[in-house]
Amino acid sequence: MPSIAIVGAGPGMGLAIARIFGTRGFDVALIARNHGKLDDLVGRLDAEGITAAAFPADVLDHDALSQALKDAATRFGGIDVLEYSPAVSIGSTTPTAPSETDPSDVQWAMDFLLYGAIAATRAVLPAMREAAAGTLLYTNGGGSIDPNPMLGNVNAAQAALRNWVLGLHKELAGTGVQAAHVAIGVWIGAGGPPGVPTASAENVAPLYWDLHTQRSDLERVFTA
Repeated sequence: MPSIAIVGAGPGMGLAIARIFGTRGFDVALIARNHGKLDDLVGRLDAEGITAAAFPADVLDHDALSQALKDAATRFGGIDVLEYSPAVSIGSTTPTAPSETDPSDVQWAMDFLLYGAIAATRAVLPAMREAAAGTLLYTNGGGSIDPNPMLGNVNAAQAALRNWVLGLHKELAGTGVQAAHVAIGVWIGAGGPPGVPTASAENVAPLYWDLHTQRSDLERVFTA
């Protein structure tokens, strides 16, 4: 059976994407740093008839992340789709306007978003190239395209990830491997800031299946 590895899996987008692919015959590898939460997600998917397994790893630990993906490939006989979407915790640092941003304000987000994505890609891309098949999907915020001045540090890292993914898409053209970017310009679920549009993870998740099956698209943007 084909398989998808979801890096940054959680009960929101990660679970919704797992269901989209799992109900279409995919095995699901769930990767995040919290073992207990992963076990809960595996149990929920198993109850729905979806084969899933947990591979705990922190995206900031590139060696551990690479090993988790290699273990997932061994468990499922390869990785056909990689989806990278670690949740950025704004609480990890103080959001800064562009004019007030110090290099250190951006570093944590670059580590989390761009460098983690590169490490994950390096772990699965060689096998995809050899097979001349595979899909690489990367999730980002809407600020990667239309920056919010109050999130100058976060948006800078998001834009860097988007730029890298678009370049990867061009590089892989004609190889059978598809790379694509998803920019989500809404708050997922309830409890968002006042005035910010919201959407359910279930409404957004079909975009990932579309990108996997419609091989030429390099980007989808979800807005309210």
